[in-house]
Amino acid sequence: MMILMKLMRQNLPLFLCFFLSLSYAQETSNSEEIQPLEVFTDSVSELLTQIPGKVIDTVKVDTTLIQGKAVALIDHIEVSEFDKKWLDSWKLNVIDSSLIIKPEDTVGKMVIENLSTEELKERIAYLDSQTPFNFEYNPSLEKIIKHYLKNRQQTLANLMGKAKYYFPMFEEHLAKYNIPMELKYLAIVESALRADATSRVGAKGLWQFMYGTGREYDLKVSSYVDERSDPIKATEAACRYLTKLHDIFNDWDLALAAYNSGPGNVNKAIRRAGGQKNYWNIRHYLPRETAGYLPAFYATYYIFEYADEHQLYAKNEVLNTFETDTVVVKRQITFEQVNEVLGIDMELLTFLNPQYKLKIIPVIKDRNYTLTLPKFISGSFVSNEAQIYAYAEVEDAKREKPLPKYFEANDRIRYRVKSGDYLGKIANRYGVSVSSIKRWNGLKSNNLRIGQRLTIYPRRPVAEASSTQNSNTSAKNEAPKGSYATYVVKKGDSLWLISQKYPKVSVAQLKEWNNIWSSKSLKPGTKLKIY
Repeated sequence: MMILMKLMRQNLPLFLCFFLSLSYAQETSNSEEIQPLEVFTDSVSELLTQIPGKVIDTVKVDTTLIQGKAVALIDHIEVSEFDKKWLDSWKLNVIDSSLIIKPEDTVGKMVIENLSTEELKERIAYLDSQTPFNFEYNPSLEKIIKHYLKNRQQTLANLMGKAKYYFPMFEEHLAKYNIPMELKYLAIVESALRADATSRVGAKGLWQFMYGTGREYDLKVSSYVDERSDPIKATEAACRYLTKLHDIFNDWDLALAAYNSGPGNVNKAIRRAGGQKNYWNIRHYLPRETAGYLPAFYATYYIFEYADEHQLYAKNEVLNTFETDTVVVKRQITFEQVNEVLGIDMELLTFLNPQYKLKIIPVIKDRNYTLTLPKFISGSFVSNEAQIYAYAEVEDAKREKPLPKYFEANDRIRYRVKSGDYLGKIANRYGVSVSSIKRWNGLKSNNLRIGQRLTIYPRRPVAEASSTQNSNTSAKNEAPKGSYATYVVKKGDSLWLISQKYPKVSVAQLKEWNNIWSSKSLKPGTKLKIY
């Protein structure tokens, strides 16, 4: 404690004080003669010379800047070497497509001119022999494949880059459930490998789970976390769901059709087709989206398997799965704080941890929320964990407004009708139909009265208390008359991050003043009114 107080009297950053005092305490705890550090300076280079020699021999010390002040980060030299050897052993077995020499005049140019129908039939027949799916040639499938190769070159190359990160993760879970490996391509059809993808009806994540289905497979949604966007948990849930569908139909084509449109629609299509169960025979009786679903899956499967033949190469690779690691967070911490201390790019941090809606990792009793980091950074996090949490505590103490309260979404809410409400508006807000609201509440007409209570089962996760809060604060959130400031949205901004820049502005007010309802609507350069 005396060491820490001396350090703090020198006006050094708390983070550095913790590191030096803990390092010194660790070294001197096994020493018979404790030699106090008598000299302290504001110079990091001079200060580091005061760290006991045995510590310097076993750890490496890097300095970085946090808010203009120098701080020290430590890592264990020998353990860092263990990490390096582990990564090198994996890299020997991974072909890095970025190392392949590709002439500029051929990169991204698909060879489709010479792709004859006969050759395509041969390739499809070969793939069909390798898979339990009914991968059959038909003219419409040929048309889709050639359309993708001609018009989606850059998209396909970018998807191949993302696949380097996601596919090993998918394959691990598919193998666990004894599911065909080809199903890894389903996530491309569902979400284009975007963990934050949201459909028009509220489906979310790589595997596009609706809220209710996600809850059925243990994907929890709260004000802070949407586990439908968690790559690992959502993949586990998708495998369980696909296994259940296959158990029902005993056919992978029908299981995929049911994954898209529900078992009920598939059963109706089978009945209308006179009991036929081949996907291609019932296709025209399925919803339009599902009718094009499997052809899109097969086209994607073909293109990825024959990418080299079409001169298609991965672009914009992020990381390999084995180059990342996870740590269980023991104190609530924000992405911004992790970025400040470890210097990790915010865009990469968001890509690796898409389940955190507010870019905050909460700490909740009986829940283990993890932070995924590149392996070369995760070591620094673990080695400096206590100091990182101390820094976060100091930063949180400076916050002018408290962080949002944690709550879990409910599968049923009670909504109180307020002035200006009508059934269509309420239905759109919760991603449900007007007829569903009327059925749930026994309504004979579309007429509503102010103060009336409605029971709603939302497709989009909403806190049970949100409707009451909105009805009580709607008047305050209306755009006031008078002068306002203009904020230009920057890359990485969210409504919550912007609200933190203004002491008396809430996320709800930002939405009302600027007629936006999600951070997804924010694009760099967008101008927001701040009253």
